[in-house]
Amino acid sequence: MSSFAAVFARTPEGWVGAEAVLAEAADADDVADLMREAAVESYGDPVLLLVEEEDDWFAVVRLDGQEEPRAYVSTVREDGLGPLFHQLVGEVPDGAPGGDPALLDDLGVDAGGLADLGERSLPGDALLAVAERAGFGEEFDRIRD
Repeated sequence: MSSFAAVFARTPEGWVGAEAVLAEAADADDVADLMREAAVESYGDPVLLLVEEEDDWFAVVRLDGQEEPRAYVSTVREDGLGPLFHQLVGEVPDGAPGGDPALLDDLGVDAGGLADLGERSLPGDALLAVAERAGFGEEFDRIRD
């Protein structure tokens, strides 16, 4: 199964991003550690992780300072990278959306908009829309290409 993951951090100079490698992540704590490393390297806050798996689903994970990460998953899955996010979204039936759709409200993506993207868009298109609304569309495109 093909996947894409990138981490973005907002710095005083703007958003910076880098591709993220989730292959060695075993659980949500590993995902949070990866995001904290990005925050330290870039002095960024907040830090967002955008994940797409095989045109099937997407996830957005947000980390603010030392708080616990919050996530929204468009379609919770039991296979592929899906289990990494179960701890962050709680008990959700396979195939249903899960997590906190309001996690990007302050970045220009309201809860209804994020849920709508999950229902009506391909995962790659949804993540591009999230990136554009939050202000890092060009950085997302640079990493994605």
